[in-house]
Amino acid sequence: MEKVLTAENINPRVHNMVYAVRGEVPLTAGKIAAKLANGDKSYPFDEILYCNIGNPQSVGQKPITYYRQVMAALDCPTVLDSNVLPPDVVVRARSLGSSIVGGTGAYTHSQGLISVRKEVARFCEQRDGHPCDPETLFLTNGASNAIAYLMTTMLGKPNHAVMIPKPQYPIYTALLSQLGAQPVFYELDEEAGWTVSATELKRAYAQASQEGLEIRAMVVINPGNPTGQCLDVPAMQTLARFCKEQRLVLMADEVYQENVYTDTKSFTSFKKVVRDLGSDFDGFELASFHSTSKGLIGECGRRGGYMELCGFDHDVFADIYKLASSNLCSNLDGQIMTALMVSPPHPGDASYPLFDQETRGIFESLKRKATKLVEGLKSIEGVSCQQAEGAMYVFPQISLSPAACQAAEDAGKSPDTFYCLSLLENTGICCVPGSGFGQKTGSWHLRATFLPPEEKMDDMITRFTKHHNDFSARYATAKSKL
Repeated sequence: MEKVLTAENINPRVHNMVYAVRGEVPLTAGKIAAKLANGDKSYPFDEILYCNIGNPQSVGQKPITYYRQVMAALDCPTVLDSNVLPPDVVVRARSLGSSIVGGTGAYTHSQGLISVRKEVARFCEQRDGHPCDPETLFLTNGASNAIAYLMTTMLGKPNHAVMIPKPQYPIYTALLSQLGAQPVFYELDEEAGWTVSATELKRAYAQASQEGLEIRAMVVINPGNPTGQCLDVPAMQTLARFCKEQRLVLMADEVYQENVYTDTKSFTSFKKVVRDLGSDFDGFELASFHSTSKGLIGECGRRGGYMELCGFDHDVFADIYKLASSNLCSNLDGQIMTALMVSPPHPGDASYPLFDQETRGIFESLKRKATKLVEGLKSIEGVSCQQAEGAMYVFPQISLSPAACQAAEDAGKSPDTFYCLSLLENTGICCVPGSGFGQKTGSWHLRATFLPPEEKMDDMITRFTKHHNDFSARYATAKSKL
């Protein structure tokens, strides 16, 4: 029967959208995993090491006990009287439960529970040293949902554009594609540790303006995804001043704020930087995003997060609220996890010793794995990798010969996709090609997480090294076929 909908007649913005972290290489990995599960012994490995997405619990990170105990008590209140939970968990669950009309199966206010928004506001005030109004906060289904609300509201014409870093997390180009708007890339300097300069910002802005684009906002991801850098305050001030001068909304993607591993830097929010710049920035439009999917909590499936809107026009805020209202509310599990993320147990609470042990264990393991993976990649001839100061990823540059690039072209693939497919099929390591994030012309990268279990990291590096050496030897001179 002839189909009503085909790839040729559906919305071309959806058909042409690209989201690499779940693209060709991960899809191929899923097919290979299914074969392995069915007893296929034709591959030189017996499992897929998924390094394509920041999904900690899917690759072995254990959930934090306190968070799950409070959630269980709220979902099943009968356990509150069973004496199986620590007393502070019972108190916390009863307190949160008292603010939920109808229990965890009910809708909430479209901006989220006011009790949770007040907890988020206290967290922001303690972090930044500046006031936070709960009424400026939206609890959302992860940061992605919040970013979509804002971009949908401000982008409505074909020449509307947003400045985004290159490399970037592909949610931004995917949303721009859906909305029919344009990306304006400002390039991060890899050799300088993925920094950005005022000169590069001005270049990107001027070129886009000459092309007739109306730039409405700039995205900053800090700590960086996929690049792992952590911005210092002077760099953040440069970015904020540029946005003010050019009348741009600053979109601060800060979901990795707990994931800073270098001893020489720490996380500072853009809210603090902007407020510390003084009265000249009163009314400056800043949107910041945080999520329960990252950090040490790693509750990706709960889809919790929040957005703070500072300095926005009242009528624009009302339209963003209307957009959120059309989805009724964010899921309540995610709202609860957001409350627990911003207000965890404190010293002296019954749950604190275990909570501290679990969270410190997760953080120290991530820090060790980041160092080990970077050092392992840097030791491979033809691979360079910047330090992973933060986040959950490395973004190494891979040297590919002209022969390898020609073989990729013959196969109808980009060279980095060709390389990542070879890596997957020969080692079981699933990474994402750098072209899915954007990269400097003529360079080739891949993004890999350092989330797999610590005991598998040495073997992962060994497999990666052998593959790269074999691949490089295979395509050293003449054109070859896979």
